Amino acid sequence: MKRAILFCLMAGTLLLAAGCGGTADNKQNMAEETSGTSTAAGDSSSAADEILTAPESTSTGSASDSTAAAPENSPVSVTEGTEEYRGFLMDNVLHSENDGDIHYHLYVPDSYDGSEPYAIFFTLPGYEGLYFQGVGENLYSENFAFTAQKYNPKMIVVAPQLSDWGETSADQTIALVEYFLANYNIDEDKVYAEGFSGGGETMSLVMEKRPELFAAYLQCSSQWDGDYEPVAESRTPVYLAVGGSDEYYGQEPSREAYENLYDLYREQGLSDEEIGELLVLDVKDAEYFESRGMTNQHGGGGLFAEDEDIMGWLFGK
Repeated sequence: MKRAILFCLMAGTLLLAAGCGGTADNKQNMAEETSGTSTAAGDSSSAADEILTAPESTSTGSASDSTAAAPENSPVSVTEGTEEYRGFLMDNVLHSENDGDIHYHLYVPDSYDGSEPYAIFFTLPGYEGLYFQGVGENLYSENFAFTAQKYNPKMIVVAPQLSDWGETSADQTIALVEYFLANYNIDEDKVYAEGFSGGGETMSLVMEKRPELFAAYLQCSSQWDGDYEPVAESRTPVYLAVGGSDEYYGQEPSREAYENLYDLYREQGLSDEEIGELLVLDVKDAEYFESRGMTNQHGGGGLFAEDEDIMGWLFGK
């Protein structure tokens, strides 16, 4: 199987963010490690970043007062938050009859009035940003929700703050996406998602259950917990970004996800060029992180929020 390995240097600014999947004890240990400047475990990184694809043959806004209420007889209702942070209305709660209370922070551009369809972006945090860590910790510790805004001034941003990285949070994420599609004027061809660390595990389960909801998915410093077949059947584009010596996951789970999806696309008869439009594996070397002031590659995955090549890929789909 052919691969193209592109070597690149990417610009970015420092972002300290830590999060991870797995057990709660392991997550706590990882959070403690990434709060310092520990040296990345192992020296197996290559001399340059590695991006695998199939080979070829600033907008500002504020929290809006126009948050839509659920329609009559709907099995959901919303309690709006009262505090704001950097344009986000904080700690809104979607009360779902089937999935319980779903906490989320919401950015709606001032220009949104419901008269034209807007794009929408869902960003799921790592362990440090889960709800039991404290309201707003996902926005305090990660930058994906903020840097996303510059790619499309007509885009709503939803930052769920869930309670785990498994099936419950996956179902709640789907309920939240469905709520916005039903109650806001959303361009269904521009529904984007990103998951960092444990949030990536959750989003991979979402992608197993409802991949057709999304125009593209960015997974950062994580592993794939869901099934691959539904993603390949829907042909939802996926970008897998990870440090070559990620201290929590390593690069192997991302490589495995890439290989599995690649093989499924080959079975469908897609060419390498066609697969390259749907699937990217981006393995960053130690220099990528160290040049930006990070010695921990897992926590350093937050730097991907600042990377215009990575984020531009997502919002270019």
